[in-house]
Amino acid sequence: MNYWIMKSEPDVFGIDDLLKQPDKTACWDGVRNFQARNFIRDEMQSGQQAFFYHSSCKTPGVAGIVEICSAAYPDPTSLDSEHENFDPKSVTTPRWFAVDVRFVSKFKRIITLPELKSLSAFADSPLTRRGNRLSILPLTDEQWSAVIAVE
Repeated sequence: MNYWIMKSEPDVFGIDDLLKQPDKTACWDGVRNFQARNFIRDEMQSGQQAFFYHSSCKTPGVAGIVEICSAAYPDPTSLDSEHENFDPKSVTTPRWFAVDVRFVSKFKRIITLPELKSLSAFADSPLTRRGNRLSILPLTDEQWSAVIAVE
């Protein structure tokens, strides 16, 4: 089983926003980093789980769990000429991809970045390294279990 961490700014789209979506499911779009795009396009599969991580906010950290519930498909925002994420190069050959995610659970509290840094499973994780900006990262089974254990 592959596990992921998927970051979003809660003032743009947080876990509570996902809860309000029909069937508690939404398109995870707007990824504009090639490495994160490759994770979506090449490695994410329906049925895998991810931590929903609130980033660029007062208390960054893991807010809950989502399930990947679709295969990757061309990001609709990259194809919409009216959208801020429009990419004219994607119209002929899609460059950006999205997946659908479904709400699984919301944690009772945010598992904060300092807490994650204190877990030995994250000692060498890109998530806890200074300067990491990737919005999607793979997690090991050990990292997944470590977060679940402190929740």
